[in-house]
Amino acid sequence: MSWQDNMQQWLDYKDLDPDMKQQLNEMKNDSKVAEEAFYEPMEFGTAGMRGLIGPGINRMNIYTVRQATEGLASFMDTLDEKVKAQGVAISYDSRYYSQDFAYESAKVLGVHGIHSYVFDSLRPTPELSFAVRSLHTYAGIMITASHNPKQYNGFKIYGPDGGQMPPAESDNITSFARKASDLFSIKVMSVPQLRADKLLTLIGEDVDLNYMKNLETVIVNPKLIEDIGDKMKFVYSPLHGTGKMIAPRIFQKLGFKNFNMVTEQAILDPEFATTPFPNPEFAQTFDLAIERGKKIGANILIATDPDADRLGAAVRQPDGSYKLMTGNQIASVLLNYLLMAKKDLKELPANGAVVKSIVSSELATAIANKYDVKMFDVLTGFKYIAETIEQFEKTNSHEFLFGFEESYGYLVKPFVRDKDAMQSTLLLAEAAAYYESEGKTIYDALEDLYKEFGYYREKTISKTFEGISGKDKMAQIMKTLREEGIESINGVKVVESIDYLNNTDVTASGTKETGLPKANVLKYVLADDTWVAARPSGTEPKMKFYIGVKSDTEDGAAKKLAEFAKEIEGWE
Repeated sequence: MSWQDNMQQWLDYKDLDPDMKQQLNEMKNDSKVAEEAFYEPMEFGTAGMRGLIGPGINRMNIYTVRQATEGLASFMDTLDEKVKAQGVAISYDSRYYSQDFAYESAKVLGVHGIHSYVFDSLRPTPELSFAVRSLHTYAGIMITASHNPKQYNGFKIYGPDGGQMPPAESDNITSFARKASDLFSIKVMSVPQLRADKLLTLIGEDVDLNYMKNLETVIVNPKLIEDIGDKMKFVYSPLHGTGKMIAPRIFQKLGFKNFNMVTEQAILDPEFATTPFPNPEFAQTFDLAIERGKKIGANILIATDPDADRLGAAVRQPDGSYKLMTGNQIASVLLNYLLMAKKDLKELPANGAVVKSIVSSELATAIANKYDVKMFDVLTGFKYIAETIEQFEKTNSHEFLFGFEESYGYLVKPFVRDKDAMQSTLLLAEAAAYYESEGKTIYDALEDLYKEFGYYREKTISKTFEGISGKDKMAQIMKTLREEGIESINGVKVVESIDYLNNTDVTASGTKETGLPKANVLKYVLADDTWVAARPSGTEPKMKFYIGVKSDTEDGAAKKLAEFAKEIEGWE
C-alpha cells in the first residue's frame, strides 16, 4: 500500500483517538510530514523502537504500541505455557503518553492471557531490568525515548535475563507485529477487567526496596563512605525524569548526606522545560547544576537522563569552575578506581573481566591490562554486554567487573543487565570521596591516568538525516565506504579494516572473521593507533562517526583529534 492509502485508512477510522484525529487533520496539509508518518512501519533497532509521537504507522502512538505488544504477545503464545505464565514487567518514564503506552501494552497482553506487572508510577530503565530478573518474568517493556527531545517516545523490550531482547527473538517479535498489520483490529482489555481477572499486578515500593538493597553492594569500601561520605557535597539533576525516584533515597541511606537536587529539574515535566535536550552529554543540561554547585562548593555535579540509564558529570576545578567529562573519561576513572579499590582490599578476582563496545576508549583496555583483567569488545548496544555477562555465568569462565559504552552508559553489578545510572552514580560518588581523601579531584585522577598511559581522546560526530531521503543517504554513505575502501585517513595508513556486516577483519596478514554478530558498522585501525568507525544509528535518524586517538601530550592528542575530525566531517 502507498503512504496515501495508509493515511486514508486512519482518516476513515471512526473510533480514532481524538488527539490523533486532530493531529491527522492538521497533517493533511503537509504532504512531506504525512509521507514520513505513513510510508513504512516503525523499525526495531539496537534498543527497540523509538520515534516522534503522533499519528501514523511510522510514529509512536497507542496503535503502534499495541502492534508492537501484539508482536511480543503472539511470540509468547508460541512458548511453553510455564514460560508464558511468567508474564511481563512494565515501566515508563516522564514523557508524554508514557503511562498511557504502558497500560495499552498491558491491555494487549491481557487478551492473550499474559500477566503484566506494572509499576505504580514512573521508574528508571535499569529498575525495569532488575524487576524482570527479580520477579522472574519472561519479558519486560520500558516506555521511554531515553535522552531524546520531548517530541519523542519509545518502546523497549527486555528478555528473561533482564537484557534488551536479543536479535533472534526481536526479529521474531517484529515478524509477528508485522502480521498484525490492521492496527485498529488489535484487541485490548479494560484495566478493571485485567484487575478482576488477575492479569495485572501493580508493583512499586516492593521492587524499590529490593533494588536499593542491591545498589548498596555497588559500594566497594563502605569504611571510606563512613569516614568521609558526609563531608562530600554533590549536586544531582534527574533532568525531569525517573532518577528522582531512587537517587535521593539511596544516597541518604548510604551516608552521602550533602546531596543537593537541582529543584527546577526535579519536576517530572514531559516538556523538559529547563533543557530542550535532556541529555547529560550536552553542556547546557548542566547550567543549573553549575549554578547551584558554585553556591555550595560542590565537589561534583551529576546528571542522569530521563530514564536514568545514562550519567554525565562535571568536576570542580581549583578556580571554582566546573569541567565536564566525556563518557569515556567517566568510564576510565570509574574502572581504574574500581580495580584499584578491589586490589587493595584483596577482592580482585583472578578471572575478572571488563566489557566495552567497539567504539569506546582504548584507555580502558590499558587500565584493565595493568590489573591483569581481560577486556572484551562487543558491538554497540548494551544488550551485547548483557549477553556476554550471561555467557560468563553459563561457562563460569570470567567474573564480570564493569561494562560501558562511550555514550555515557555504565554497569557495575550484573543484578541489572542494562546501563544503570543509579549504580554508576554511587560508584562515582565513592571514587570522588576516595580522591578527596587523597587531596585530589576526579579530574586529577583522570590526568594521572593520562600521564601513566598516554593522552587518549575520542570524539563522536553525529549527523542527522531525517525522513525517507535521510535513510537513503545513510545507506549510500555506508555503501560508498564499502565499495571504494579506505587506504588512509588524514595521511595515515589504514592497517586494519573491519566490516562487521560482512564479518571480515582485513590486515596485511590476511582476512579473518570478526568473531561478533553481524552489524552495519565499519571500523578502521591506523598505523599511529588512531581508530575510526562509521555506524548508522538503529534508533535515531543519525549517522555516527567515531574517532579515537592517542598521543604523548595533551596538546598532541587534541591536535590529532581535530585533524581527523575535520577530514571525517566531509564523509558524505
